Amino acid sequence: MRMTATFGINQIISHGFGVFLFAALVPLMQESIAISHWYLATIGALTQLAYLGGAMLLGLIGHRIDSGRLVLITGALTSTLLLIMATLDDPMLVLLVLIALAASAAISWGAIVELITRYAHPTFCSTSLSSASSGTAWGYGLNGLLILLIVPLFGWRSGWLLAGMLGCTSVILTIFLLRHLKQRTTTSSGGIQAALPAGQLFRIIAKERAAFFACLICFMIGFATMPFSTWLNTYLAELTLPPALGGYTWTVSGITGMVAGFFSGKLADSKGHGIALLIIFSGFCLGQLAFIYDPASFAVFAGFGYGLMYFPMWGIIAGWVNQHYSSTATMQISGIGMVTFGLGGALGNLLAGFIQSASGSLAGVYWIISIDAVLLVGVAIYICLTELPAVNLTAQNDFPQRLPD
Repeated sequence: MRMTATFGINQIISHGFGVFLFAALVPLMQESIAISHWYLATIGALTQLAYLGGAMLLGLIGHRIDSGRLVLITGALTSTLLLIMATLDDPMLVLLVLIALAASAAISWGAIVELITRYAHPTFCSTSLSSASSGTAWGYGLNGLLILLIVPLFGWRSGWLLAGMLGCTSVILTIFLLRHLKQRTTTSSGGIQAALPAGQLFRIIAKERAAFFACLICFMIGFATMPFSTWLNTYLAELTLPPALGGYTWTVSGITGMVAGFFSGKLADSKGHGIALLIIFSGFCLGQLAFIYDPASFAVFAGFGYGLMYFPMWGIIAGWVNQHYSSTATMQISGIGMVTFGLGGALGNLLAGFIQSASGSLAGVYWIISIDAVLLVGVAIYICLTELPAVNLTAQNDFPQRLPD
């Protein structure tokens, strides 16, 4: 559990703080920094592009750099930028820092995927991956605690300072972990991991079943979850429902994500990845169908389904891909999966904006999200019915490095 916990903390720092802390603190930051709605829209677009750029860069050249070094570099960079955010008053500098944080977060997760799939025991790989990916949900929770307990006493800058100090702690913990893993590796025979050249990587994604469905699922999840989260509070306001309902929804989503990582990963390792995907997709689907039936009564249930699926799914998908490819190839395919997720989210948000402007209502958006959720269940059923025992051909050149966590 030491490796899982350490990389989960890295997720708290890179995604929980690096990607989502600004959204939590921006209302308070507006008191001293000129942040307009147009500026916020620009930040949303550019940080999304930066995240996609980091994911694409990881998929194409990440295998050329040691993953442990990547985790340390991104961790140190993120921690430094979080500390710098506490000192900034220039909106342009804030924008540049947020762009760098987004790209760093994408690279960090891909490197974590490679390390866990390389070192974790095969029977616990998905548990470790999904538990680590749920560190983002723990970051959500810590953001809430910062706003409730720290920021009211010391101001919004204290939130960034504390996040940066926690980031420095995570870098120290990661250094000790990597030393421990390196010592364990020296006791096993050496070898060269199988990496995919760029051309072969895209051919595999286009033609091979596991890689194709992994990227397709990421696209579909991005298409559903990004507009759901972006427009939820706006839709609830459109329905004249109390603002607190949105707060309860996201609280439940975060708590669910904290717990779902371990249990869904355990399910994937014991019963199969198709079964785990079917359960988390079904939870999300039921939440969406109930929400469009009665938003007032089932918004919190929709948040539960969102947390059940969104936070652990990254680890389950990566664990499934690793059954077919080497740890390095898994990192590369996961990087492209993050890109397709971002493209799906961008398309979903553009479509939502068009529907809202054309009809004056967001009801149609959530119908489309529900249809996408039903299709995700269908994909999971297909995987369950057709999945064969994995033969990790690409990983045959991997050295025997999977050691107990």
